[in-house]
This record gives sequence, C-alpha cells and structure tokens, in this order.
Amino acid sequence: MRITISKENYLKAVAEAESEGETVIAATLVRWLSVSAPAVTMAVRRLKRDGLLKVATSGEIGLTRQGRAIADGILNRHHLIERMLTEIFGMEWYKVHDEAEQLEHAVSEDFAQKLQEKLGTEIVCPHGNRVGLDRPKDRRERGWVPLDEATGTVRVTSVFERDRQLLEYLDGLGIRPGARLQMLARNYDETVSLKVDKKTVQLGRAAAQKVWVQASVN
Repeated sequence: MRITISKENYLKAVAEAESEGETVIAATLVRWLSVSAPAVTMAVRRLKRDGLLKVATSGEIGLTRQGRAIADGILNRHHLIERMLTEIFGMEWYKVHDEAEQLEHAVSEDFAQKLQEKLGTEIVCPHGNRVGLDRPKDRRERGWVPLDEATGTVRVTSVFERDRQLLEYLDGLGIRPGARLQMLARNYDETVSLKVDKKTVQLGRAAAQKVWVQASVN
C-alpha cells in the first residue's frame, strides 16, 4: 500500500483533532484541512478501505492501529524538524510549525533517527506541545489550565501551534512557552488583563483559551 502525502495529511489531521479534544467527523476534516466535503468523503472511503481509518455508525472517524502508527510517525518527524529548526538553526518559535508542515513529508526514517540521536528525547516541541495524543483532559490531569481560567501567577506551558498569526501576536505580547504571567482580571468585553514582563496587556478570551498554563512555583 502506497502512503501518499494526502493520506498522511488526513491521518495526521485526525490525530491532531483528537488531541484538541474534538470528536472527529467528516466536517471536522473539512475544517482542519480546508478541503471540500466531497473530497473528505472520498478520502475517508479510501483510507477505510486501506485499513487506516474506522468509521462508526454515528459518523465518528478514528484511526486504526496501523493508521495511528503512521500518524504518530508523521507527528514525530514534525516534532523533530521543529526542534531542529529552533535548536540548531535558531529559527523563531512562531515560524517553525509552518516550515515543519512542508518538510515532514520529505524526511526519511533514517534522517529522523539521526535527528533523534542529535537532539535527544525531549518530549515537547518549541510550542510546548507533546508528541502524540495529549487531550485537554490529559493536560488538566497534569495541573494545566487554559489561560482564560487561570488565577494568580502562572507559567505558559504550551500554545496552540496551528495558527501563525496567533503565534506572532502572542510573541509580540511576550506570551510564549516558559513565560511567567499574572492574571489581573477577566473583563466584560471578553478580554483578560495580564501582567507580562511588568507590562499590562489585554488578550481576547478566544486567544487565551489556546494558551495552556500552570501555577508558577517561583
């Protein structure tokens, strides 16, 4: 069975949507991949025939064991490329996701193994996200919460990485993995007030919900 870039993208999208806590149906893939509904229907049919996806009677789409293995391989290559770009080439953290999206399909398993040996086994990417299935409930079990729910002084642990404009905006405010923030107020206009690097900034709740934090111990 030939695994094309298109197939890889569908399998990865299912895995990524699951990690965001979404129930994956055809409409989810339309939104995640910015493709038409008929294209998703045809792709899901092929992937199900190939034994890579399973579809429940409710329409929920999931990965088979083989599909999960392929998706995990792609996500691992993506993770290693992001780390290579930041740790070796010094690329800004908010740029590396888009670069890795292009390079992940061109990297061989041999090259990925060499990167693993060079970079080590760090489990998080430059955005603070873990490889593989890491759902909102898993993050909450570690004591993380979305920024809009935070109180007191917190440290940024991870940021939703699939929105370049959001990443650049957050970086401009000083909100990035490892940054310490102080929650000041939740405002009537659906913003939150934060102290970042001794400055008070406003952030919309929709953006704050895509930043995960944990209580700061310092």
